[in-house]
Amino acid sequence: MKIILTKDLENLGKAGALVEVKPGYGRNYLLPRGMAVAATAKNIRQLDHEKAGILSRASKHRANMDAQAKKLASVELRFARKVGEQDKLFGSVTSKDIHEQLAAQGYEVDRKQIHLPEPLKILGTHEVEVKLHPDVAAKLKVTIAAET
Repeated sequence: MKIILTKDLENLGKAGALVEVKPGYGRNYLLPRGMAVAATAKNIRQLDHEKAGILSRASKHRANMDAQAKKLASVELRFARKVGEQDKLFGSVTSKDIHEQLAAQGYEVDRKQIHLPEPLKILGTHEVEVKLHPDVAAKLKVTIAAET
């Protein structure tokens, strides 16, 4: 099934690209979510006409994400957790905890954008990647200290 992407998708391509996907993926996932439109002759002509607008919106979005990444790079989150013997944490710091603290500070980041291979369970400072855009990622500093 041929479709035209309306949004940048990491594994498929950029907005405005004409791609071939399996029919079920296109019909059941991409089309209902507005991530793509069917590649009919009319839509292909319209795509050629609107391609400049799509590319300019994508570049503006990327510029906004670059600016947000610079702001996030200066943020340092601090967590106080209970600690047992040998400085082992009771529990951990998860992407949900990081998301909640970022939201409390006024940063709009989706929880799925916070890439944490596994929850943080060690005291100290850690770097956490926040993937804001397929081409833009920010590094957050997360400090975990013992609760007093």
